Amino acid sequence: MIRIITSLVAVLTVASIQSQTTLKDTPKLVIGITIDQLRGDYLELFKHSFSERGFNRLLNEGLVYSNIRFEYPNVNEASSIATIYTGTNPFYHGIIGKTKFSADKNTESPIFEDNSFIGNYTKEKLSPAALRVSTIADELKFASQNKSEIYAFAPNSFQAIISGGHQANGVYWIEDYTGKWATSTFYKDFHWTVDQQNRNGIFSNHPESLRWQLLLGADKYNTSPYGGDFKYLDYIWKTNSTNLYSQLKKTPFANENTTKTAIDLMLKTDMGKHSYPDFLAITYYAGNYTAANSLDYSVEQQDIYIRLDKDIASLLDQVEKTVGLQNALIFVTSTGYYNSNYIITETSKQSTGVFYTNRCEALLNMYLMAVYGKEQWVERYHDQQIYLNRKLIESKNINLKEIQDKAAEFVIQFTGVQDATTSLRLLSGETNLNMSSYRNMLDKTLSGDIIVEIQPGYQIVDEKNPTQQTQIQREAAIVAPVIFWGYNIKPEKIKRTVKATEIAPTISKVLRIRSPNAAKDQPLPEFM
Repeated sequence: MIRIITSLVAVLTVASIQSQTTLKDTPKLVIGITIDQLRGDYLELFKHSFSERGFNRLLNEGLVYSNIRFEYPNVNEASSIATIYTGTNPFYHGIIGKTKFSADKNTESPIFEDNSFIGNYTKEKLSPAALRVSTIADELKFASQNKSEIYAFAPNSFQAIISGGHQANGVYWIEDYTGKWATSTFYKDFHWTVDQQNRNGIFSNHPESLRWQLLLGADKYNTSPYGGDFKYLDYIWKTNSTNLYSQLKKTPFANENTTKTAIDLMLKTDMGKHSYPDFLAITYYAGNYTAANSLDYSVEQQDIYIRLDKDIASLLDQVEKTVGLQNALIFVTSTGYYNSNYIITETSKQSTGVFYTNRCEALLNMYLMAVYGKEQWVERYHDQQIYLNRKLIESKNINLKEIQDKAAEFVIQFTGVQDATTSLRLLSGETNLNMSSYRNMLDKTLSGDIIVEIQPGYQIVDEKNPTQQTQIQREAAIVAPVIFWGYNIKPEKIKRTVKATEIAPTISKVLRIRSPNAAKDQPLPEFM
């Protein structure tokens, strides 16, 4: 009997030690911070105006990789976040942009539109169904047998849904028309702290009291490394302003609102204090304040960074105070692109031109009518892709590959078109080396028939939609760091470019869970 009891005690002791070891071997809280349009050169340029508790703390105390790279063209605010959280490219995860074009209905709609659910504090009907693979957060939920607390906050619905994934407790975004925190009934939890912020928060209830002025003294602002006139900030907003919250989402007040609401929820839910890891996803904005038509290196841009530094400092201090650095892992990434406000004027000596999307549609349709008959062969030019009328092509028994090839051969002759290929050629691997990277951003159900590469420097104009901002094609990617901080990580600066698809496997390795189901890359070698 004594031997049995002794053996039982030994087994329980070993099990207890193993359990404690497991808990110590994984962080109790992971915070993913995705900063839309974060630029490494701006972090360097503005660092003298940062505190020691925000960006500078991350850069000095974290494991810092010099750059992030996305392995497909036309990176945007939706596809980039999906790639970071799934560890794979749009070809697999299915998110090619924040909107999708439906050839059957000839309409453009939100990528996550889903009429099976209704909105909470919004009229939008959304779900993560369009995200076809699992995310880091999903895999954590599976591993913890649904115990881990997972929440996501972002300025826009698609950002919050992607980072929260399919299994989150709560996913929240700032509603375009009311400024309230909104969600979908797909997610069961609308936490009371978020509801309280909707009732009492200044951002959504008293936007007229928000006044954007310089946070620091004028001597702290060096808005351009090449000089230029200094400009004082003084913005106020009226409740009847056009696109009020669309504008406010691109100001520091949205980041501040996000930080406060996320911290309140983190504290009230005891995230990071459980026997299993929890996950908090936050998306910030670091692009320019486009409503002011301010150019790159503007004082608005620098003040956004200075105030964001303050928000990050608040978050890091709170995590250190309540969870402890040894128990928390924070990773910070950029979305890997930047919407430049550089304007080409008549006085610019640069050789550029204008590519008119509607004229491209019309001329291509005229050509196809001459070849195949007087029908509407072209559905739409959308996001550098041309959609053909598949139903018409099928009803006329026309070979799809043949008409795609003819259309691509015609489009490539347009002024401003650098190159063009077809979806079938991309899928079969028959395209040239220049266009092969476009396969990674192709979606078989959502992408168009002709994929168009516009020559850098050309302006892209949609004459049918005068409210849409004129785009200037740029191929140069920005340099932006990837930072891992906390959880006993030793400070180190590594001059190496990290693939965006390596981040999810790395976080999964630290959490000791499976990588997302479409992730193919190994964790970063520093974590092996």
